[in-house]
Order: sequence, then structure tokens, then C-alpha cells
Amino acid sequence: MTDDVTRSRGNGEGEDWGEGATDTAQPQRPPAAPTESSLRVAEALVFSSAAPVSARALTQLLPESEDADTVIAVLRERYAGRGVELVETAGGVQFRTAPDLAPALRKVIEVPRRLPRVAMETLAIIAYHQPCTRADIEEIRGTALSQQTLDALLEAKLVEPRGRRETPGRPTLWGTTRQFLAQFGLVDIRDLPARGDLLLDAPAATGVSAEPALTPDSSPQTDAAEAAPSAAPDKA
Repeated sequence: MTDDVTRSRGNGEGEDWGEGATDTAQPQRPPAAPTESSLRVAEALVFSSAAPVSARALTQLLPESEDADTVIAVLRERYAGRGVELVETAGGVQFRTAPDLAPALRKVIEVPRRLPRVAMETLAIIAYHQPCTRADIEEIRGTALSQQTLDALLEAKLVEPRGRRETPGRPTLWGTTRQFLAQFGLVDIRDLPARGDLLLDAPAATGVSAEPALTPDSSPQTDAAEAAPSAAPDKA
């Protein structure tokens, strides 16, 4: 009986009983370099898509042996420093012209019409206080919100309904969209500048205010809110 047990251990069936036995895990191999065919597919998909392309969407077009994140990383490196670059935005990637070429391109390319000031103020309030209701927006701005302003933001696909608040009347809640992130070069809504960074500096302690007198059309709050979306692209 003793010989059988000894022979069994000697054959390797009970090696984990011996002293110094260790459980060694196989190291994970890094993803293989993507093929040129997969890079061409990814390039075509990003180029032809109007919205940012996610790794999940790209996976549907790649062979099972290919890793979408690796393909995107290699493609981004390939376009680095070119006139058109692959940038991460709104949960995906998108081709965009290099930022340093913007001044030259503006000479021949028409810049899209900017939203009116009241629409930018409303958009900034929604971005920082979402989800919020129309009454919330009006309370922060201190004035009524016209349907025309809200329609302009909806038409630009910058805001969208986010359900209803469970209060009397069940008002609609509003929030920003993926198009908002893409337009302002943000990967996530948390990439917005901190609200504290947008506040005006306090008056100098000299007894004389260092700020100009406020007019009925301006206030520190609305000026800071208006600056929010325009400051967002600088964070990208």
C-alpha cells in the first residue's frame, strides 16, 4: 500500500502535496499587432461615420482575433502629427483637423453660425445642473425661457429630455447629449471646467470695485455661465 502511494506521487498525481509546490499562473500575452486589413476597416468606419465610433461598434466589423482597442490605438498613432488626427471624444473616436491648422482653415471654410447668447447661457446651465427642469433654468437665469431658445438647442441636438421630475405637474428634465460632448471636444461631461474656475475674481480690497457696473442684460452669474461651453473645447 505504501509503495502504491509513493509510486503515485512519483508519477505526478500528487505533486501538490510536496513541500515547495507553487501555483504558477500563465502570464497573459499582449494583444497581437492588428493586421493592415483591420486598420483599413477601422479607418473607413471612422471616416464615414457622422458620430464618434466606439470600440464596441468597431468590434462588430473585426475578426474575433482582433482587439478593437488595439486597432484604435495603432490607428491613432499612425495619424498623430498629421493634418487630420484621430481624437477621443464622446465615448468614441473621430477624425478631426489638427488644432494648429484652425487659423489657416478659417480663411476658406465658413465657420458654423454661433448660437445666440441666451441659448449659450441656457446650454451652460443645463450642462452644469443636469438633469434640470425649465423652471430650474428660469430661476438660475432670473428670466423666462422662451420656447424658441429651447427649440434651437433641440434642433442642434445639444440637449434632450431625461425623463420627468416626480413633482406636481411632472415637468420634463433636460440634459446634454453625445453631440454636445462631440461639438465641444469632451470625452465625458465631467471634463467640463469646474464652476469655481469660471467665476469672476473678487473686487480688489481698495474700497473701489475693480469690476464694471452691471447692466440689466448682464450679471456675474450669466457671464460665467456663458463662458462654460466656450471654455470646454480648450480642455479637450
